[in-house]
Amino acid sequence: MQTFSQLRQKAGLTVQETAQRVGFNERTVYRWERGETAPRKPVIELMQFLASERVSSSQSAPFIFIDLFAGIGGMRRGFESVGGKCVFTSEWDRFSQETYRANYPMGHELAGDITKIPEEAIPAHDVLLAGFPCQPFSLAGVSKKNSLGRPHGFQCDVQGTLFFDVARIIRHHRPKAFLLENVKNLRSHDKGRTFDIIMTTLKEDLGYNVQTRVIDASAFVPQHRERIFIVGFREDNDFDLSTLALPDALGAPTLASILHPEDGSEEPDERFIGGTTGKVLDRYTLSDHLWGYLQAYAEKHRLAGNGFGFGLFGPKDVARTLSARYHKDGSEILINQKQKNPRRLTPRECARLMGFEKPGQQEFRIPVSDTQAYRQFGNAVVVPVVEAVAKHMAPFINEEMQESPAVRRKAKAVA
Repeated sequence: MQTFSQLRQKAGLTVQETAQRVGFNERTVYRWERGETAPRKPVIELMQFLASERVSSSQSAPFIFIDLFAGIGGMRRGFESVGGKCVFTSEWDRFSQETYRANYPMGHELAGDITKIPEEAIPAHDVLLAGFPCQPFSLAGVSKKNSLGRPHGFQCDVQGTLFFDVARIIRHHRPKAFLLENVKNLRSHDKGRTFDIIMTTLKEDLGYNVQTRVIDASAFVPQHRERIFIVGFREDNDFDLSTLALPDALGAPTLASILHPEDGSEEPDERFIGGTTGKVLDRYTLSDHLWGYLQAYAEKHRLAGNGFGFGLFGPKDVARTLSARYHKDGSEILINQKQKNPRRLTPRECARLMGFEKPGQQEFRIPVSDTQAYRQFGNAVVVPVVEAVAKHMAPFINEEMQESPAVRRKAKAVA
């Protein structure tokens, strides 16, 4: 017989959503969740109905996934492109939540701070997605911790970091697969010890088959953006991340593919371009004061033998990495203009640069200020890269797993 917790997860509901659906407070639902008390028969019957209803509604989806540290949904877009269905989202920033809600149908809760969400309150899922932030990891010796009576291994090495929240959810739900994304320098952070802890946790403590690969997004979009992707599968299979084929560099896109054409051919977008001329609005052009400052700053570092300075680009170029600080001065990606100071990219161009939309296709909704939009796109994943990884993973995610009772017992024991 299924426990209440199993039934709730099968229904795809969080504890908070369950409380609303059954008409009891969250404290009571948590008691049911922990097995301290038993719900009445009508509650069980309602949960059974909701679970069967969810199974019926998701039969067309080959797999379901959760979206952690979701930002503005770049990972979600990639996995929806191969048929996945999102059943849970967590993102703490209220401005990113606003953009997320504006662009995705929310058939489920958009949760906030993941550190405050118990793993049992998250619906069961096949795939876990997380672009988790990198934080310092403690590496104090096991012997010292033993002498102090403190835990070590999984609980100690990752406790207090946001990776811990990813690991505890994987540990509880045992999804078929996961995809994690981070900056390239994760490998070298703290002289490689951070990465060692992450890999040890995923492989040895959690028992997953894990592969990593650094991918430069310039094969897909006109931007050099190297990120590490960490793929894990619960079961042994022939998945090989190294065989993911990237587009030919000779045909890689240039900035012309994402810039406003400024010839009047583009659909009106009064927030970023002139209604009749199609020219980018003057407010994106740098002031004389700011342009003068950036040139002086670059010259100062040039004379000192440093490589710091602004990046000036034209339509035939490939840009530097778009960062979350782009709103400050736009110095890493400035667009050259004839007889004018250079300009920043517009948020619409940033959406295209990150692969959230393509000219002529449905626009990505940008309900927030330019400052917030620049931060969001600078922190996002490049959607076409995630799409490529998702397509590479999909056959193995969807593969029917005919597990023997012994294999199932082993997976449960690891969990």
